[in-house]
Amino acid sequence: MFRLWGKLFKDNRMVKDMTVCDDSSDTRTHKIFRGLEDICYAWDLGKPIWLDSTIQDFQRHKKSRFYQDNFIETIDFDFLEIQIIEE
Repeated sequence: MFRLWGKLFKDNRMVKDMTVCDDSSDTRTHKIFRGLEDICYAWDLGKPIWLDSTIQDFQRHKKSRFYQDNFIETIDFDFLEIQIIEE
């Protein structure tokens, strides 16, 4: 079972969190993108852009943060963090 944990932070506090589970036989990359889409849809956020630094952090730590630079729209939180908690 693949599980992706999404967390929304504002003023150094977690204000929302959500776990997305995926049992499909899809690739790891597709599961990550689909999980991020589900989290953004549930919280009514625009889809963030994967910058090179975001990709490198995710490859190293299985965790990444999306700041204002990753979003086209203005956001009312500090950052969105995603983390793989089970593969």
